[in-house]
Order: sequence, then C-alpha cells, then structure tokens
Amino acid sequence: MEGGPIVYENHHRILVINPGSTSTKIGVFEGESQLMESTLRHSSEEIAQYPSIIDQYSFRKKAILQSLEKEGIIISTLSAICGRGGLLRPIEGGTYSVNEAMIQDLKTGYSGQHASNLGGIIAHEIASSLNLPAFIVDPVVVDELAPIARISGFSSINRKSIFHALNQKAVARRYAKQVGKKYDTLRLIVTHMGGGITVGVHEFGKVIDVNNGLHGDGPFSPERAGTVPAGELVELCFSGEYFRHEVMKKLVGQGGLVGYLGTNDAVRVEQRIEDGDENAKLVYEAMAYQVAKEIGSAAAVLHGQVDAIIITGGLAYGKGFVKDITSRIDWISDIVVYAGEDELQALAEGALRVLTGEEIAKIYPS
Repeated sequence: MEGGPIVYENHHRILVINPGSTSTKIGVFEGESQLMESTLRHSSEEIAQYPSIIDQYSFRKKAILQSLEKEGIIISTLSAICGRGGLLRPIEGGTYSVNEAMIQDLKTGYSGQHASNLGGIIAHEIASSLNLPAFIVDPVVVDELAPIARISGFSSINRKSIFHALNQKAVARRYAKQVGKKYDTLRLIVTHMGGGITVGVHEFGKVIDVNNGLHGDGPFSPERAGTVPAGELVELCFSGEYFRHEVMKKLVGQGGLVGYLGTNDAVRVEQRIEDGDENAKLVYEAMAYQVAKEIGSAAAVLHGQVDAIIITGGLAYGKGFVKDITSRIDWISDIVVYAGEDELQALAEGALRVLTGEEIAKIYPS
C-alpha cells in the first residue's frame, strides 16, 4: 500500500461484532471507551433453520441492527465496523480491511467453517450500506512462525499456527503501553488459558513460535488433550474401537479436564480439590505443570532474554492455579497477570489504531 496512513477525521465511534456458535456479542466504543455491550442469544431452533453457518449471516445482521436500535445507537454516527476474524488463510497479525477476497474465503470456509467467519461478512454488509470502512483484527490463523518453528520432526507434517491471536496480541500491546515501550521492541511470552491453552513467543511484534491450540501440541487444557504420545495415539486410531470423529472428539472437546474429571469448569475442579478430591488435585496440578513446561520451552526460543511473561485468559482468575505455574517459572522473568479476555475491546482497539493513523490497514491477499 503506497503513501502514509489514512486518518478518518471524526469521533471514531466503532461497532464491534464477535459471533459465537449460539450467540453474537456486540459492542459500541467511542475511542477506547465502551458505550454499550450486548450478548444476543440464538436458540437452537433458530440456528437449526439454516443449513450452514454462512446462511445465518442475514438473520444475525438483523438481530444486531435491532439491538442497536433498542439501545438508542444511531448507526449513521458510526465511524467503522470491526468483526471477529474467522478461519481465513494464514496471515500475519494486524488489522485488515475487509475486501472481496476475504469475503470469499470466509464464505467458502478456506480453513474451516466456524461462527467467527460471520464477523467479517456482517461487518462488511453493515459498513457497505453506510459507506464506512470494515475491518477484522488478529484472527486465530495469524501465522508469523519462524521457519525453524515449522519443523515437526515428521516430514509429512508441518507445525501450524492456530492460537488465541486476538487476546495474545492485545495484552502484549497493553503491557507495552503500561511500561512505556513499543510492542515491536519487546521479547514476551504470552500464555492464554481458556478452553484451550496457547503459549506464544512474541519477539519484536511477531509471534515466532506458538503451540497449535486447536488440534495439536502443547499443554492439555479444560477441553483439549494437547500433546499426547504419538505411538499410543496411532494404536488407538487403528484399534477398530473408534471412528475418526470419535478420536478427534477425544482430542478436542472431550480431552483434558473433561476426559479426566468429566468437567471443563475450573471452578468446580477447584471446589472438588478443596473437598479433598486427590485425583482432581493431581490432574489440575498436572495441567499447571504442563503450562509451566511450555513457558520454559518458550524461554529457550528467546535464549532466555525475556522482558516479561504475561498470563491471561479465564483460568488466570484462579490464583492457586496461577501460583502453581509461576512457582516454576518466576526465575525466567517478571510475570504479569491479566485475568480474563476482552475480545470486544481488542477488536475496537485494532480498528482505532487504523482510524487514528497509528497503523495502516493491511490488505488481505487475493
């Protein structure tokens, strides 16, 4: 893209859209200040009317516009629309203008079908009617891996970058701002701990290594198995006892805490531990142990030169769990905890960086 940043001269009121499987979260921001937030619930009966996820976009768009009207938000006062990025082709991190190539990949499900694919489509639909820019920010397919990090050890398979890019990048920038430095001058290890757990190595603004938080490696989590012994997994797959989809479910959805303890609810697990459940205690401590090991591996990637370790996500609310992790890694660097995740805020901040001229919107490849 030629020339300098395009600065949109107005009050920067941004609508952000984050579609999930049975809900759509929306928010309106004035700069970095949130004016409203709403979670639109979609019943299973409503969802069942549509043959595919992409077929839902018109109904979800209508629900969004009705909610904005109910909240007294006049859409003509908006400056931009920003949607959650979906399963696109691998791209570097940043804020992207929604273009026709992106819309096509979201509709066809280039890397798979997921409700988040609707974010860019709906943002584009609403923005086009108002002659406004539409953006997405740091989708899960952000891929900035160093070539050496792609080598798996099995020549037929390369390691993939699929992780909590939106929240990881947002908290990394938040930390940089708090310490008065630029994100692209820091070496950080960012650990997102939710239904899946990803540990990203952020070197000078790029995530040069990260575990595949969906199908692959890394610590086990509340719902995912993480790295498992490969030989035994092959034996299981060819045992004749399971269909392919059943094995995948054991890895993603029924792995981790669900597989061991029958729940993905960390609060319940902590209560069981408090009540004297020794097995729950062992499994929960093992999850913290594996997270700490992954962070230690990430430190090796940076030759031990780590400016800070950031811990974020829903599991970061668990003080005991965080303590189990930090007691093993506090020798590496300073540790900062940002509990929870605020995806709406992260989307708004990504759009705002473009609107204020701090960044230039990136162009999605055709």
